[in-house]
Amino acid sequence: MNTPRRRVLCFSGSLRRRSTNTAALQAAQVLAPAGLELVFYGGLGGLPLFNPDVEALALPPEVLALREAVGQADALLIACPEYAHGVPGAFKNLLDWLVGSLEFPGKPVALLNASGRGSHHAQDALEEILRTMSARVLGGACGTVALPGAGCNRGDVLASPERCAELRSLLLALEHALAVGAPR
Repeated sequence: MNTPRRRVLCFSGSLRRRSTNTAALQAAQVLAPAGLELVFYGGLGGLPLFNPDVEALALPPEVLALREAVGQADALLIACPEYAHGVPGAFKNLLDWLVGSLEFPGKPVALLNASGRGSHHAQDALEEILRTMSARVLGGACGTVALPGAGCNRGDVLASPERCAELRSLLLALEHALAVGAPR
């Protein structure tokens, strides 16, 4: 029996050109098991600042595209850096645009912490935000891939057997969580 591929929308919480978080997600796309299709969301920097007045009138096209992408995904995979012990403003802005959406509540979410320094403040805050937004955070499919700070790229991640093993483990846990808990 063929198991259908699950579409996982990947979000990097960083706008940095050579982002460790983006590199981890790009490597995850290469390493994904056959049951997962990882799709990278690249519109973070193009989102307007969240404004409830704008949301009440008419959603900007960038926000409509974001919500549509979330709606088409079976799950989300988020890799978000920590800035000043918190979630970066640009990524919090993205989440704010999803608060009022119909596509987000109940969505399974896995968190990838790409910090080599053991940073956890942003991860803790992000998990709290996501739970408040009614996401289904998949604790067993969340993990750390210990990467260096700025300047890391996909090739650097893929060149490390240890980092590849960490990513594969997280992705297999995500695939399993989706297979047992999220009917298509």
